[in-house]
Amino acid sequence: MVRMGEFEQLARTYISQMVEMGERLIFLERSRPETDEMKVLMEEVRSCKRCPLHSSRRNSVFGEGSREAEVMFVGEAPGREEDLKGRPFVGAAGELLTKMIGAMGLKRSDVYIANVLKCRPPGNRDPLGSEVEACCDYLFKQIDLIGPKVICGLGSHASMTLLDTTSPISRLRGKVHRIGSAMFVPTYHPAALLRNPRWKRHAWEDLKLVLRLLDSETESVTEE
Repeated sequence: MVRMGEFEQLARTYISQMVEMGERLIFLERSRPETDEMKVLMEEVRSCKRCPLHSSRRNSVFGEGSREAEVMFVGEAPGREEDLKGRPFVGAAGELLTKMIGAMGLKRSDVYIANVLKCRPPGNRDPLGSEVEACCDYLFKQIDLIGPKVICGLGSHASMTLLDTTSPISRLRGKVHRIGSAMFVPTYHPAALLRNPRWKRHAWEDLKLVLRLLDSETESVTEE
């Protein structure tokens, strides 16, 4: 028979053990690592074989920048330098884009930069429709995870893909469009600006529009 004093001691021991167990369970629950969805997506892109471009790539080019970016720049596809280094916009066009971002009073680390395609098309040819269809889901997931206020489309292919239109950049630029909760401003691709310097004035007007949108979300939106 258990005496009253022994019973009380057993009860205290049991309660103490349960409290400690509960504390350990709470600690384990709190210390359980959250899933980093961006890293998971990056690994998916790194091992992606959705289209034939994976067989010729040296590196997939996922994207880079701030995950809290209010501005996201989207190009069409990686070039030779990007394929070699695995980073977006690091060639001559990338140097110009960095200067354009600087002219806005921002740094590359303040924004997010990505492409529609994550692998380089051979010879820097235009993306094929089948390649865009296979790859664009990655971009839309990046947009969802970052949640930018404004997306700046660089060039015809990026802008047509994101707006699901066949209108050329000359018709799309200069207007504010909508992609989900983000406002979308198309402009010329930096590579096109290197070939046609006279377009830089128009591109700067587009970037000033992006800056206005960051200050105010009351800008009228023109749906295509």
